[in-house]
Amino acid sequence: MSERLGVTPAQTVGPYLHIGLPWPDGPYAVPEGTPGACWIRGQIVDGTGAPVVDALVESWQADPDGRFDHPDDPRGARPSTVPGFRGFARTETDGQGWYGLLTVKPGPLPTPEGETEAPHLTLSVFARGLLHRLVTRVYFPDEATANAADPVLRGVDPDRRDTLLASPAPDGYRFDIRLQGEHETVFFAV
Repeated sequence: MSERLGVTPAQTVGPYLHIGLPWPDGPYAVPEGTPGACWIRGQIVDGTGAPVVDALVESWQADPDGRFDHPDDPRGARPSTVPGFRGFARTETDGQGWYGLLTVKPGPLPTPEGETEAPHLTLSVFARGLLHRLVTRVYFPDEATANAADPVLRGVDPDRRDTLLASPAPDGYRFDIRLQGEHETVFFAV
């Protein structure tokens, strides 16, 4: 007689992601020296404010024309006009929880409902203690009109929208990610 076995417990993602998935040019969605390139840098902290030193951050974004060289772009896949743009980057955090991604600012995107999403990057965060990736967005402070009209941002509690807004930095933008607690970054169920 066989006994029914219980469900195997879920495993957390990491810390192996931080060790095994980065690659040398992973942080570069565009090559160094690309005109208009900027850094998105930030620190990932846990609910107590302690740096998360073994996280992995992935970005996905449209090019400056708001296009993807991907079959899921409803307007059709089209190579970017920015040489070397790949629309994807991956980097790990350092010993103080800092990450950095070199990219170009994306363009606005049409929605299936006929609206327009403001320029943004989608970030996925993987780290120890997480059963699934966390997905958030980075919006730009110099896009106030587009941000106000963005259907995703309009759906976020007004008191929490600032957690999705990068701030200007000398070489681009700063976007810190707080995994939980007071002023937790908004994460999306995708």
